[in-house]
Amino acid sequence: MADYNTYRTAQGVGARRAVVDEGLRAYMNKVYGLMAVGMGVTAVAAYGIAAGAVTPEGQLTALGAAIYTSPLRWVIMFAPLLMVFAFGAALNRLSVSAATFMFYGFAALMGLSISSIFLVYTGVSIVQTFLVTAIAFAGLSLWGYTTKKDISGWGSFLIMGLIGLIVASIVNIFMQSPAMQFAISVIGVLIFAGLTAYDTQNIKNTYLQMASSDSDFIGKSAIMGALRLYLDFLNLFMFLLQFMGNRE
Repeated sequence: MADYNTYRTAQGVGARRAVVDEGLRAYMNKVYGLMAVGMGVTAVAAYGIAAGAVTPEGQLTALGAAIYTSPLRWVIMFAPLLMVFAFGAALNRLSVSAATFMFYGFAALMGLSISSIFLVYTGVSIVQTFLVTAIAFAGLSLWGYTTKKDISGWGSFLIMGLIGLIVASIVNIFMQSPAMQFAISVIGVLIFAGLTAYDTQNIKNTYLQMASSDSDFIGKSAIMGALRLYLDFLNLFMFLLQFMGNRE
């Protein structure tokens, strides 16, 4: 009888684990799916805006002058950062569909913010850098998902590094120091490589801790996870582009 009860207990534990594993796979697929669509929205918005910002002769149009040379450029530059904070603050009050729409709106705004890369770098180098970023991101995220090592301790170090990176980037907007920009790019690649692995493991562990929560909460958590990985990918791409991009 003891053996039979032990067998039934083990069978029940195995069944619950299978359900959790299946839910985790679906959850991570949703996170990566949302992130991929958001990245697509950003790419389309950036390319479309850049195409409308210059004439065939290479001169800025009225749109280009407004978003790249007027004071409006400062609003466009910092608006995505403000929207990230607003998104985090409003998430709990939004429905899943509204949060998804806001995420895609943020992705479009980010496309506007980075659209100048199509004026600065060649199209071939942008595509090459994107492919390198995609390969690096996939490897780092896969490692963060599969590793048995607890890397939660990286969080405070990476966040402090990120804050320092933001401050240094803002300072260098006015200093325009090539040496400082190179250092920022190197540190930026390292920080966002670490954040990719860290965030992936954190997103996975968050689901395992809330697997029994209601679907609305899980849906919002997936959107927030997609936002985090989206930002990791995009920033990794932008910093790598400074190394690999060929200027027009």
